[in-house]
Amino acid sequence: MDTAQAYVWRLQNFVLGEHILKPCPENQTPVKACAISACGNFAVLGTMGGWIERFNLQSGISRGSYVDLSERSCAHVGEVVGVACDSTNTLMISAGYHGDMKDFKDRGLKSRWEIGCAVAKIVYHRSNGLLATATDDFVIRLFDVVALRMVRKFEGHIDRVTDLCFSKDGKWILTSSMDGTLRIWEVILARQIDAIHVDVSVTALSLSPNMDVLATTHVDQNGSGKEVVNVKLPSVSSTEGSHKDYENPVLNPIQFKDDFQNPHFQEKIPDLVTLSLLPKSQWQSLINLDIIKFATNQLSLKKKAEKAPFFLPSVPTLSGQIVFEPSDISSEKKIAEGGKLENKRSDLPHSQFLQLLQSSAEKKSFSAFTNYIKSLSSSTLDVELRMLQIIDDDNEQGPDTRPDLFPIELLLDYFIHETSCRNNFEFIQAVMRLFLKNIHGETIWRQSSLQDKAKELLEVQYAVWQRVDKLFQSSRCMITFLSNSQF
Repeated sequence: MDTAQAYVWRLQNFVLGEHILKPCPENQTPVKACAISACGNFAVLGTMGGWIERFNLQSGISRGSYVDLSERSCAHVGEVVGVACDSTNTLMISAGYHGDMKDFKDRGLKSRWEIGCAVAKIVYHRSNGLLATATDDFVIRLFDVVALRMVRKFEGHIDRVTDLCFSKDGKWILTSSMDGTLRIWEVILARQIDAIHVDVSVTALSLSPNMDVLATTHVDQNGSGKEVVNVKLPSVSSTEGSHKDYENPVLNPIQFKDDFQNPHFQEKIPDLVTLSLLPKSQWQSLINLDIIKFATNQLSLKKKAEKAPFFLPSVPTLSGQIVFEPSDISSEKKIAEGGKLENKRSDLPHSQFLQLLQSSAEKKSFSAFTNYIKSLSSSTLDVELRMLQIIDDDNEQGPDTRPDLFPIELLLDYFIHETSCRNNFEFIQAVMRLFLKNIHGETIWRQSSLQDKAKELLEVQYAVWQRVDKLFQSSRCMITFLSNSQF
């Protein structure tokens, strides 16, 4: 029920506050819009009669009204559908039902502009200064409040837009409509990047600051907690246009989680460098693995030796000297049979590491192999790479006649491919350092058949690092410029 007053709530104990705000006592009309200032001390109310008034939340006292002198001593002619305050509490933006947008400063009209159709809802993002409006023509428009012009326009809904909200970083806009769709728009690329269809239309939505929980309400449904779901926003690397029809099936409101993971959004922006998203300790341990092993060995040497038994087993000799019988002769047998083990090494079945590497090389897609080695621990990956150790480094035969060289050649091809694609950048660099410096660097240097691959890898590595260094320098210049600028 519409009322001519607004209520203040205390969220500590979820009760009504002591103040009731009543704008324009002379001509009371229902309150249709409200907003709280960035400092949290003031509330701005807009009424159906076009009146906008500011109140102090601590005292409940009116602190003045916003007036457009050309509109009969009120802010708008007709209903006020939305109000918003900027981050410095100097500007107040309001929207009238008839499409008139106004910008007030110090409670006086600063500027105004017309949209051209009736406005249903507005949302203001304080960090980037963008104002999003939903109108009766089912179009979402973005306005730059400082420049006073429209900067983006999103079309796609075929029925009334019920709600919209920004993500915390301002990169996405989420909108819901009576056509049963919930759409996500990318502000920078100016296009739709995802859309899902529900069997019950969404009437209101809100995205958490961490962008991992989405709360929604639906037509003819009471709040029961089922509409609060975990979500995963799509990547900005999508190449789908905003006018392309979505192909998602009709879904339940509680199935939002699975629908945000769209396989079409795995493509990457050209010249983009991606990281592996692994914990920093995991790929750094690959770089410092030799230091970690040395420290571990030093700790093991410091441990006290086991005490010898009181009675030592001994055997007599012809010279009368006592020779202690060794307690374990298995090590001697292992040394004697070492040559046999090396000969049988080539007969052992291939590990999952080699199987995935060979299958990925045949398919020319190394994503499965990369995911596998990312799941391995640092020590396990080190063992897998050392299992490829060459028996005879001085043999100059090529990979065709030396099967033990073939896996190393495949790994060099893998490093060339991943480095040129700039995928999992920091992880690939760490694995490459472990492979070349600590394990197989000397082998590649001795084998002329592998030197051509190494030279090709060097050229790709140099070109990619030139690109990365250029990105670093551009970012540093931009940060330095912005930090020294005075706005």
